[in-house]
Amino acid sequence: MRRFRVTVNGQTFEVEVEEQSGPVRGPAPPPAPASLTPAPVVGGGIPAPGTDKPAAAPPRSGTGHAVTAPMPGVINALKVSEGQKVGQGEVLLILEAMKMENEITAPAGGTVKQIAVSAGQSVAAGETLMIVG
Repeated sequence: MRRFRVTVNGQTFEVEVEEQSGPVRGPAPPPAPASLTPAPVVGGGIPAPGTDKPAAAPPRSGTGHAVTAPMPGVINALKVSEGQKVGQGEVLLILEAMKMENEITAPAGGTVKQIAVSAGQSVAAGETLMIVG
């Protein structure tokens, strides 16, 4: 297996690809599913892809995990409030994208330090939604 870092529409992924040995004969077999792991978002204030406005500000406290939009969409519902304690994997908000509701979960347990979006707001891929720390 070889690992590559690939950027698609401004979002970086780590991809594992299996090497084939020997000549390939006939039609290629269907590709194995790639292991996609979003790379950490670096820095705040960098314009989000496809927008003219900067991404949300970094956390006020200086610590915490930035929860970012995995794709462009609309915030349907916020399931937590600032100051609320959450566990890893707990649903923080619902993001509607391509007519599907996507549950955005906490990357780690902690306290919701900052909410940077509101219900009904459109967001770009990579935009900071909230900070959990």
